[in-house]
Amino acid sequence: MKTHNQHTGEFIALMAFLMSLVALAIDAILPAFHAVGASYDIVDENRLQLLVGVLFLGMAIGQLFYGPLSDSIGRKPATYIGLILFIVGALVSAFAPTYEIVLWGRFLQGFGVAGPRTISIALVRDQYSGREMARIMSFVISIFIIMPAIAPALGAGILVFGTWHAIFFLFALLAFVALVWLILRQPETHPQEKRTSFSLMTILQGARFTLGNRRSCGYMIVGGLAFSCLVAYLNTAKLLYADIFQIDELFPLYFGMLALFVGAASIVNGKMVVKYGMRSMMKFALIAMILSSGSFFFYLYFTSGHPPFVLFMVSMASIFFFMGILFGNANAMAMEPVGHIAGVASSIIGAGTTFVSMSLGALVGQFYDQTLLPLIGGYFALALSAYVIMSMIERKDIAKEVTV
Repeated sequence: MKTHNQHTGEFIALMAFLMSLVALAIDAILPAFHAVGASYDIVDENRLQLLVGVLFLGMAIGQLFYGPLSDSIGRKPATYIGLILFIVGALVSAFAPTYEIVLWGRFLQGFGVAGPRTISIALVRDQYSGREMARIMSFVISIFIIMPAIAPALGAGILVFGTWHAIFFLFALLAFVALVWLILRQPETHPQEKRTSFSLMTILQGARFTLGNRRSCGYMIVGGLAFSCLVAYLNTAKLLYADIFQIDELFPLYFGMLALFVGAASIVNGKMVVKYGMRSMMKFALIAMILSSGSFFFYLYFTSGHPPFVLFMVSMASIFFFMGILFGNANAMAMEPVGHIAGVASSIIGAGTTFVSMSLGALVGQFYDQTLLPLIGGYFALALSAYVIMSMIERKDIAKEVTV
């Protein structure tokens, strides 16, 4: 279905660009937490975590709609809507007279960016299948995982030359570039004859079937618990680096280093999952997360939650690596029983995972007390809960072992 004027390399670059807007919207604003707080006289620093939490809320709700919407009106028009909403949200935040309006803008950014995030996967699926699809997605994701490593540095660089408002102008500019690129170079991949009418009933029926399936719902929750760990870190990272380790200017560097361990885990998992299977990889990762976070918490308990920085980085790198193994596997396990309604189910599972992670990640973040105890204790509790839920699914479903 590829047209003569678009090569595979360009398609991969465009899909990675569309997906990267999510990581950019989350991570580039982190260095500006204190600057935003100073602009609006925010006394309670934990309120600044809403800059991330509200975006996740918008993204969770948005994911419910874009899959069915793109099935109805086509991939490109649905993506246009998402990108335009993202641009409007970025400008609302940039010109906001109050902190509350900034948050409304962030919600709109989240709702908008859910479009390119969800539909980019559909664009790949429309044109490729089987091993070729896996190959294309691996290239897309390998480019995509670089963004969390460089986005904070991008945000920090902007703050050197301008104010935090310029970060939102950058969001709007890059989304506009993506919009023009999509319009001019990407063919529509969902032709008129394959389209279905958009209805709330379709979403509700898909939700009832997906959430009613023990494995789909269970692994969606497991994925949400794993992603909660990352959300809790995103919410508190800028604060804890400054409060505990007195690190400000070098925050983007250390943040990027840890982000690369999540990306490295995706690459390692891609190579090992074929041999060992998704369940075995997930079990191994969860047990490793429980042991690493539990032992680190035990150490922190006797050191008032203030470890040496090197120990913090080593411990977080190991936790992040095991966390990265869980993400893709949990989503694939949740999708496995609902392939016949893949479009709607993907939206439901994506939204459900985001709701779980947003809620629990924000909860852990709100316990932040200028020590690492709430964060690492939260990691231990979340990983243990995920392991218990996975064990319950397996006990009831051991006869249907899935190997990939």
